[in-house]
Amino acid sequence: MSTRKPATIAVRTGIESDTQHHAVVPPIYLSTNYGFPAFGEVPTYDYTRSGNPNRGLLETALFELESGKGAVVTNCGTSALNLWVSAFLGPDDLIVAPHDCYGGTYRLFNTRSNKGDFKVQFVDQSNDQELEAAIAKKPKLILIETPSNPLVRVVDIEKVCQLAKNVGALIAVDNTFLTPVFQKPLELGADFVIHSTTKFINGHSDVIGGVVITKTEEHAEELAWWGNCIGATGTPFDSYMTLRGIRTLGARMRVHEESSAEILSYLQTEELVGTIYHPSLPQHPGHEIAKKQQSGFGSMLSFEFAGSFEDLKYFVGKLELFSLAESLGGVESLICHPASMTHRAMGEEALEEAGVSQNLLRLSVGLEDATDLIDDLRQAFEQTRTQGAR
Repeated sequence: MSTRKPATIAVRTGIESDTQHHAVVPPIYLSTNYGFPAFGEVPTYDYTRSGNPNRGLLETALFELESGKGAVVTNCGTSALNLWVSAFLGPDDLIVAPHDCYGGTYRLFNTRSNKGDFKVQFVDQSNDQELEAAIAKKPKLILIETPSNPLVRVVDIEKVCQLAKNVGALIAVDNTFLTPVFQKPLELGADFVIHSTTKFINGHSDVIGGVVITKTEEHAEELAWWGNCIGATGTPFDSYMTLRGIRTLGARMRVHEESSAEILSYLQTEELVGTIYHPSLPQHPGHEIAKKQQSGFGSMLSFEFAGSFEDLKYFVGKLELFSLAESLGGVESLICHPASMTHRAMGEEALEEAGVSQNLLRLSVGLEDATDLIDDLRQAFEQTRTQGAR
């Protein structure tokens, strides 16, 4: 385990590792296959699906950032989740997942469960009685998503991990919203950390990827075998680009959070903003837990639009610096309507149970100047108040 600080790991991984031409930044190895030194002598890399120098450097950076022992980089975040459940679950095994998880996670688990691949139970993990009842069923795996997407709910990782250990369950934490800059789930008792590296890890909205990071080398080896077996692994070019993005992770996360804090202050003064969801707010139910297990509150926030649904659509259409798009964590600011976008696969009943309303909007605060972002929100709210949907 590296003793270096996260910013140093992020910047220095792979630097000056090229032994052929002594390039400071490691080159891209696009070859699909590698020569065998001699008959019967298997090299470190033989075929890029099973291993590649660029993916290896990225995996090293990620597991060192998360204080882990191994990692498998995949071709998207959903693929990372699918790899994890494929490696450890059989038809009679149960996974407990959050009822308010990312819509793609819900779709994956629900669909595979309906096929009979495994059993799933979606629960409100902030409800102690509901969570303990689910864990009493002795699940094989438990997924925690904290902060959750899109309501930014916070779950006590240490507490859930202790309950899980009592029944022999393995725990994974989706750490996409905070990254290892602001939260270290393995140090809090988790067995795995999962990221959609598409988001903050890469940070530039130009690469799709995912990763499963492990606390033990044994689990890393098992996941690597399955990653190769089902073809879930990431490509050399995407790995190269993601490692390039990681080099600025610490600096980016600080600016994202600073700007979101300024936007939160403004939103609390706006009459068309109802309930705001962000763990930095003292009234947030998870505020104290977040202070305990996070070193930062992050930049993802959601709020209820306090007007008609037609006015909500009008407001979104008047924004100039917040792009209406899915995904998050890039340098550009985004606004998302979860019920019709990222979480539409859940269905009305599941959305209602998760608390995702038709008036909920999610902001991914980018790296533009915070003053410009606030001015943009202000002018859109003002136009909505004075003109509204006609």
